[in-house]
Amino acid sequence: MPRSRASPTPKPRPTRAEAIAAKLAEDIVAGRLKPGTPLDEAGLARTHGTSRTPVREALRQLAPTGLVQVSPRRGAVVAIPDTTQLAEMFLVMAELEAMAAALAALAMTPEERRGLERQHAAMAVMVREADVAAYRAANVAFHHLLYLGAHNGYLGELATATRRRLAPFRAAQLEAPDRLGRSHAEHAAIVTAIQRGDAAAAAAMIRTHIGLTGQTWAAMAEALRRPDLPEK
Repeated sequence: MPRSRASPTPKPRPTRAEAIAAKLAEDIVAGRLKPGTPLDEAGLARTHGTSRTPVREALRQLAPTGLVQVSPRRGAVVAIPDTTQLAEMFLVMAELEAMAAALAALAMTPEERRGLERQHAAMAVMVREADVAAYRAANVAFHHLLYLGAHNGYLGELATATRRRLAPFRAAQLEAPDRLGRSHAEHAAIVTAIQRGDAAAAAAMIRTHIGLTGQTWAAMAEALRRPDLPEK
């Protein structure tokens, strides 16, 4: 007789606090909640139809991820890292993506190369229409294609995790003047190097791209901090 298969253990449903934390993290990573945005407990409780207790717990859960900063004076806000931390984060991201781009230049299959070309071409329409929200999502997909094209699973895990940590800041910087067009032009240089199989050029182009992304956000972050400077 065939042995009966044990039924899978049902996954526990998330608590109210966990569900709120997941939704806030999704909104932050997608750029719907921008760095520096106050996270008012009472307002969030009304939005989620709950008391302030699970909201407070959700914010506590998010604080260790680096997505949210909690202080006694200001309460909770979407995180703005200090200048040194920001530079360190973008430096690591640039090196991970440079490695992915270099490997992709050598390892991508013809179909993967065509997919990268199609993704880049589709993003041109978003640039022309100044559709920042659509470009944000497409930008994540573009970089994910590079991770897949590298054919190195562990590198993909590291790059994806680091990208998620930086996602709010990479998303927000796309709203800087002319940044969509410049980002798309930087992508074009990366795609060209990969299609030529030039690993060194692909790595160099993506280091430049991530470096400019970091510089753009640093300028925006400084502007966000200025209103707090007079506070004693």
